[in-house]
Amino acid sequence: MDFISTRDANKTPVGFTNILLSGLAPDGGLYLPAEYPQLTDELLEEWRQILAKGNTAERTAYAALAAEILKLFVDDIPAEDLEAIAARAYTTEEFSSEDIVPLTTLEDGIFLGHLSEGPTAAFKDMAMQLLGELFEYELARRGETLNILGATSGDTGSSAEYAMRGRDGIRVFMLTPAGRMTPFQQAQMFSLEDPNIFNIALDGVFDDCQDIVKEVSSDAEFKRDNRIGAVNSINWARLMAQIVYYVACWLRATERNDEKVSFSVPTGNFGDICAGHIARQMGLPIDRLIVATNENDVLDEFFRTGNYKVRTAEQTWATSSPSMDISRASNFERFIFDLLGRDAERTADLFGVKVKQGGFSLAEDAVFAEAADRYGFLSASSTHADRVACIADAEKRLSTLIDPHTADGVNAARAVREQVDTPIVVLETALPVKFSETIVEATGKEPEVPARFAKIMDGGRYVKDLPNDAGVVKQYILDSIAKTKEIEN
Repeated sequence: MDFISTRDANKTPVGFTNILLSGLAPDGGLYLPAEYPQLTDELLEEWRQILAKGNTAERTAYAALAAEILKLFVDDIPAEDLEAIAARAYTTEEFSSEDIVPLTTLEDGIFLGHLSEGPTAAFKDMAMQLLGELFEYELARRGETLNILGATSGDTGSSAEYAMRGRDGIRVFMLTPAGRMTPFQQAQMFSLEDPNIFNIALDGVFDDCQDIVKEVSSDAEFKRDNRIGAVNSINWARLMAQIVYYVACWLRATERNDEKVSFSVPTGNFGDICAGHIARQMGLPIDRLIVATNENDVLDEFFRTGNYKVRTAEQTWATSSPSMDISRASNFERFIFDLLGRDAERTADLFGVKVKQGGFSLAEDAVFAEAADRYGFLSASSTHADRVACIADAEKRLSTLIDPHTADGVNAARAVREQVDTPIVVLETALPVKFSETIVEATGKEPEVPARFAKIMDGGRYVKDLPNDAGVVKQYILDSIAKTKEIEN
């Protein structure tokens, strides 16, 4: 399987393990498979049987399914090693459900895909647990080290740090928007004392953090000399891992391979729903992909009008679904690349030039209609009042407590229900405990704290405050690497 950059007109092929460790392409583009593997009815039936057999002593059924999907994309890691990697990533020791991703009914025609059973109670664990195993495996095989640089609006950071903490040859530098995460989210990250974990509170919003990651990653010399890698969803391996739960949810929602389902996905950086787009392109029977946004509705505006207008930090709202407080969605480039018939030159112009100038419009372009007609996208946005009402209704009427982001997903599913002829799976974002202030506002009571998080607020706080300056961030990385090397020696 070869991978290409969204901005490379020459379509230079790169192998999986190389893009795993590099993250962003040298030209600033994002990697995608040169061609999407195509699913057959026979293959879908094989996967259905894997889940039906359930867990074994050696691995969970979800891990067995994940290994088979990984094999479609990875040909430079032996198949038996992929099986072992998946088996270590998806265990009942790390995930609190035997199914890893259980599926439950919320109401008639709407299901919940529970993606928050992992160690940090967020859907990001689904990819990060696999990414940690892949990184450690490949670095050991090469005898190399990696300094991971990432940005988080809420859950990516803790998921990455819990997946990478204590692993040989790996350091994690995670940028967070100062004061923009909930106290629980901050506690999960900032309380970690592991010497390979470095938290940075940046004076800015998430988009500023993401811009610095891209700027540092685009410095080829700095990236090469300091072995900089990525765990944000700019890293293809993240999306590859997320394809697995689309397959698992579809299998659990259907009885036959000719049945379709739709997915409503709380969306900030477009990574989660981009994985659904790829699964649909592979032939998974997905009807509609519903983009659910909050007040930061740049993506909803695009799918309604064809206009992609990015916003400044000052124009990005701080909302009660903070993981979606994003106005420049990195993974959106992957979808537009496909929408434009994989025209790398035009993609590079739109995302390398036009976005920096404020955005672009495809409203008058014939391809815009294909976003809905060919690729199945619909969208809707929610306000704070909408999500509070949705949480209250789900708790009182449906006896189900959901977090604010998942509430945005439920609201979007209901908003487009009349346009969708198939059952809708709403992909959960996180457990409600991570957003207790909004839960209390909606229900009048604190969410239950799972036993594994009982003392999460009691730890210390280990975080470095830095200005919104890529040069300062680079120097901090250099100084931290030097200090850890001194300690190791």
